[in-house]
Amino acid sequence: MNTLAHGFADGEGPGPWILLFPLMWALVVGGGIFLLRRTAGRRRALWRQGRPERGERSPIALLGRRFAAGEIDEEEYWRRLSVLDEQFGPGARGGAS
Repeated sequence: MNTLAHGFADGEGPGPWILLFPLMWALVVGGGIFLLRRTAGRRRALWRQGRPERGERSPIALLGRRFAAGEIDEEEYWRRLSVLDEQFGPGARGGAS
């Protein structure tokens, strides 16, 4: 019987199947890298969704963006703005107080 443990009889080499092992490890490593990048990308995207952008640091700016995007109507905008004015004061809008 010709096995790798006993050497090769008649000068025969291991054959082309020996390439299967490096190929298998390349697939395992490549798959691991793919999965890590995919999950890291999702975490990064979820983190960015919860973080306000540079111009939206104040709740009043965020409210204005939502009104401009049509997410809330004018009545809702004014109702929420009055609540924010009570909490932060009218000077928080960026205008003269």
